[in-house]
Amino acid sequence: MKFKLTGPAGLAAAFVAGMLVATALGGGIVGGTPAAKAAQWQQVTVQRVITPTVTDADIELLRKDLRAMKMQVVGQNMSLSEEQGLKFWPVYNHYVKDLQEVNNQKYALLKQYAETWSTMTDQDALIYVRAWLEADGQAQALRLKYVPIVSQVLPGREAATFFQIDRRLNMMIDLQLFSQIPLAYVKAE
Repeated sequence: MKFKLTGPAGLAAAFVAGMLVATALGGGIVGGTPAAKAAQWQQVTVQRVITPTVTDADIELLRKDLRAMKMQVVGQNMSLSEEQGLKFWPVYNHYVKDLQEVNNQKYALLKQYAETWSTMTDQDALIYVRAWLEADGQAQALRLKYVPIVSQVLPGREAATFFQIDRRLNMMIDLQLFSQIPLAYVKAE
């Protein structure tokens, strides 16, 4: 069964729905009962293949909305004093700007894949996988670069909490976005 992705509204709705279900079932971004965690796991099962139609405007609008949502979730899940907030948020904004540059590569790959997946050769598929893994590595290297910077403005547990929240949010966003495009090879039924 195939469905058509309907632009930023569809992508944003998928992300927001995932966030709401995860928050409602898991008691927020940080925890939950074993039953709730099992329900979250079931939520991420991809049940269909969607024909990709993603434009630059779709991706830019989605990214802007996601950055705002991420900042809100981070703020709601961090118990920062006013003094800590004054030090942390400028660092966070710089981190987000640097991460945006890395994510530009990821979203360019998403767009390229959406445009070429049906005609992709075996070699093209391997090139795509390598490029995707390199982009993931760059994002990971950026997080490692920011660990000492964040730990200069926040105590260790709060700094670790930020990176946990950030990583979870990024994994959820990637899952929501990339579950909307088909696998390189779809098994015939």
